[in-house]
Amino acid sequence: MNPREEYNDRLEQRRATLSQHREAHLRIGQARLAIFVVAGVVAWASLYRGDISGWWLAAPVALFFGVLAYHQRIQRRMECARRAVNFYERAIDRLEGRWVGRGECGARFRNPQHPYADDLDLFVPGGVFEMLSSTRTRAGQNTLASWLMQPAPVETLRSRHQAIEELRNKIDLREELFVLGEDFTAGVNPEALIDWAGQPLVVTSRLQRVALAALGVLGIVFFVFLVASEFLGLWQRIAMMTLVLVNLGVMFRFRHTVDQVVGDLDHPAQDLALFASVLERIEREEFSSPLLQRLREALNTEGDAASRRIARLNRIAELVDSRDNFFVKLLEPVILWTPQLVLVVEAWRAKSGAYVPGWLAAMGEIEALASLAGYAFEHPSDPFPEFADGAPVLEADGIAHPLLANGVPNDVRLDSRQPLWLVSGSNMSGKSTLLRAIGVNTILALAGAPVRARHMRLTTLNTGASIRVTDSLQEGSSRFYAEILRIRLILDLPRPTLFLLDELLHGTNSHDRKIGAEGIVKALVARGAIGLVTTHDLALADIAGARNVHFEDRIEGGKILFDYRLREGVVEHSNALDLMRAVGLEV
Repeated sequence: MNPREEYNDRLEQRRATLSQHREAHLRIGQARLAIFVVAGVVAWASLYRGDISGWWLAAPVALFFGVLAYHQRIQRRMECARRAVNFYERAIDRLEGRWVGRGECGARFRNPQHPYADDLDLFVPGGVFEMLSSTRTRAGQNTLASWLMQPAPVETLRSRHQAIEELRNKIDLREELFVLGEDFTAGVNPEALIDWAGQPLVVTSRLQRVALAALGVLGIVFFVFLVASEFLGLWQRIAMMTLVLVNLGVMFRFRHTVDQVVGDLDHPAQDLALFASVLERIEREEFSSPLLQRLREALNTEGDAASRRIARLNRIAELVDSRDNFFVKLLEPVILWTPQLVLVVEAWRAKSGAYVPGWLAAMGEIEALASLAGYAFEHPSDPFPEFADGAPVLEADGIAHPLLANGVPNDVRLDSRQPLWLVSGSNMSGKSTLLRAIGVNTILALAGAPVRARHMRLTTLNTGASIRVTDSLQEGSSRFYAEILRIRLILDLPRPTLFLLDELLHGTNSHDRKIGAEGIVKALVARGAIGLVTTHDLALADIAGARNVHFEDRIEGGKILFDYRLREGVVEHSNALDLMRAVGLEV
């Protein structure tokens, strides 16, 4: 399928559906007004004039409430159609490069101490997470972010490739997860639900459970007998009063337990119907790839679907909310309504609580895979990388930065025979962008996504980058100190390592920089690491064992032009003075 044509066709269909629902919404609104007017006329004719029986009022009232219920369904369909339109509008925006700042950037995942997240623009507006993510649930966002921050084993990556290939053309599923997920994000707190489900049971005594159940059954029997009988004898009244007094004592004895169980349920139980609907949509889908089948099977618990168990918990929560009803409060001392529900809640947690983290994890993983599948669908020319075994290697033909619409491709080869490239070049010539292009594509590859290259082959690598290191007033550290701390972090990464160092040690003098830079690079290479170092300082060009490459610029018509193409050797001139003169500095 052509992504643009497919999205445009679907967008027109969803807009037409939305238009139909809006027209229906308008007509029903008019009908409700007309029914209201008719009901007013009937009420005037029957109650004020007495011309007709008051029973005639029942017809417009019943019709009004029936139309109201139907109107609510139309409003829900209209909202879902609006979200579907939003899904395809955002997809087309991504294809046309208008996506920056319009999605979730994942700012809550930012961690300045992470070895590459800030340097490679993972969680910033216009960053990698925003480019990839169509996730709507918190669980999906957590999963996708974790994949970007930690490389996966090769077998896991290959299984993700199969799953993404299957999901690539399942546009209906991706759309519906997006539509349902918008409600889910607004209402369900997965962390609170997991915490609540995993807490130790409050009611653990079998004797307590049996006693409460027996008192509740006895209270129901007495209540039924009271309703069915016209007169209660003395002993019956004494028994009834005794039961009420006993139940009041039980309610007083269990008041803290009831408050704890009911209070703990209040927050995690919000909008569980939404959670059930997302799970139910996943359960309805048939999958063929092993990973998706395994995730789908994780939602089948002891022969019971996860969506049904969550729906059951939602009904229990609704019953717990009914304890504030006047009639329920009136009957509480007779049937022990809330303590009985406490037993039901505890029984649900005992049976299903341990499975909640697995359900959320499976849902989050499917949604993260759907995001990567959407990216793969929208970039059909981006291939999946190949994975190698043995010594560290990174080979890429025509690698470019995925965040740049017209990134210039370059070829890169790093392995144990040539582990270090030293990249020189003028200001703004493309050195830092090259590091980021390699880093971002490596992160995509080791998350399971396609890469922006003609071909890419690599081993599993732990990436460390020092590209956007800054000083910190709060921590009292200079830029140089922050940089050497980052380098220490990169040296401590598990092997094998990919290092990306921009303007290494440029915060100190040339003499110390040369000695320090050579020592750092030798230490990294000695640990089996591979990587690139950029520099303006040509004194670093003779670091032993480094392959020197460079970017060039030229001046035409008083303007500095760049082609962003890598060339062999060390750069022969600098544009620093030309740039200063171009902005009006007299140098």
